[in-house]
Amino acid sequence: MAAFTVRVPDETATRLDQLAEKLDRSRSYVAAQAIEDFVAREEWQLAELEAGLADAERGDFASDSDVAAVAGKYVKSRK
Repeated sequence: MAAFTVRVPDETATRLDQLAEKLDRSRSYVAAQAIEDFVAREEWQLAELEAGLADAERGDFASDSDVAAVAGKYVKSRK
């Protein structure tokens, strides 16, 4: 397991300490979990963006009716 130093504002360190205490975990554990969650989320988001760009480059777009069907699920029509 790698170890490294991260500098954060004093207020963030205090909040991290408070959170760690409430979770009955160490500051290091909570910080490591936060970093792991961030990395996983960023990897997922970038992979989805790359997949979307690949779809666009192939010309694979949703039709107008596909978009309308999805939007219709969430937007009430005004009649």
